[in-house]
Amino acid sequence: MSGKAFAIRIAVTVVALSATTTAARAADFDWKKFQGKTISFLANNNPVSQALLTYKSDFEKLTGITLKVDGYQEQQMRQRLVTVMNARSDEVDVFMTLPSREGEQFAASGWYGDLSAMAKNEVATDYDYAGLSRALLKAGTFDGRLTSMPMNIEGPILYYRTDIFKKCGVEAPATIKDLEAVAQKIKACDGSVTPFVSRGLKAAVAYTFSNMLHNIGGSYMANGKSNLCSPQAKEALDTYSGLLRDFGPPGVVNYSFYQISALYRSGRAAMAFESSNELRTVMDGGERLKDTGLMPLPAGQAGEVPTAIGWGMAVSAYSKAPDAAWYFVQWATSPEIQKRMALQGIAAPRPAVANDPEYRKWIDEQPVRKQWQAALDVLATKGSSEVGYPIVANPESREFIGQAVQDLILKQKSVDQACADADKGLDALIAQK
Repeated sequence: MSGKAFAIRIAVTVVALSATTTAARAADFDWKKFQGKTISFLANNNPVSQALLTYKSDFEKLTGITLKVDGYQEQQMRQRLVTVMNARSDEVDVFMTLPSREGEQFAASGWYGDLSAMAKNEVATDYDYAGLSRALLKAGTFDGRLTSMPMNIEGPILYYRTDIFKKCGVEAPATIKDLEAVAQKIKACDGSVTPFVSRGLKAAVAYTFSNMLHNIGGSYMANGKSNLCSPQAKEALDTYSGLLRDFGPPGVVNYSFYQISALYRSGRAAMAFESSNELRTVMDGGERLKDTGLMPLPAGQAGEVPTAIGWGMAVSAYSKAPDAAWYFVQWATSPEIQKRMALQGIAAPRPAVANDPEYRKWIDEQPVRKQWQAALDVLATKGSSEVGYPIVANPESREFIGQAVQDLILKQKSVDQACADADKGLDALIAQK
């Protein structure tokens, strides 16, 4: 036998043994291994965690693990997490995280436990690690360490009232310019509704603004510097702030997804540009099921470049029960649970769920759900995960973006002054590396 053939045989044997070992570990998996343990979960009280925790008792029954849930609104959740992590406390075992926002920062601080080995070796037979979105797994990996498992895939989409559009004689906008024209016609046609609403809260703006920036052809950075004063970025700032200033509700600078979904669900907004996750909240009660259309943000000069991100579940580096915590993470991100969440309007980070017969039946029951899935398909194929600046200080960068937008909404600065002030602060952040 030649040396090359011998080497190939050894390589094949090693791969086969590795696969056999992995299969054996999965077959030996015991959901009751940590029965009697208690783990704590720090949750963002958003539709993702709400859908997941519907099945909390199922997890506890399956594993014998007691799950203690500590839920807050997003900003308060992060404040709580920072306090716990800075103290190197074991009060939190599992927490929700947005890799696109804080991933670099939390990884650099050493707050994430490394899930790489557990995700491959300590899993039930039906977990299907390979079935998770490669892009979202990559987004949660820093310096070769897998820091979180994807819970969902999401991005902002345009919810619009088909009945109001019909009454006012307008069509669904094909471009961002059309969006402005539609808002103007609705304002003249029906003074009882808010023509357009999206995020105006400073810390929340980047999520929705980024989609407009990328559609128009702008970018956050160029040649290592902040790029908000480029012609495309200035147009995006002017357009986004103008829509909220001229067609948004009073106090829109305080609006994030809670206020936006409530306004639209109650019938007081004609268009809402908000997270695809909010389908569950917006459709609650059924009033908007028959009069809502859904679509990605209309195209700009660069076409459609939607924002596509996902929440992840991370195990704290300071947890004293990381193995039990991992059992909760894998249960929560398993095919069965993610299918159940999808049936509540939380898009699964597993492409196979879209072809599941039960899920297809649910989608086909309502036209709005078909449009939701079509919008998600665009997010999955064309999406960008750049929300704010691709730097360790990403959370801080979002504050400058939000401040520039608010300055324009409130007419406190010109677009040239607003972008220049933002660029100055952002260049200082970028220089910190």
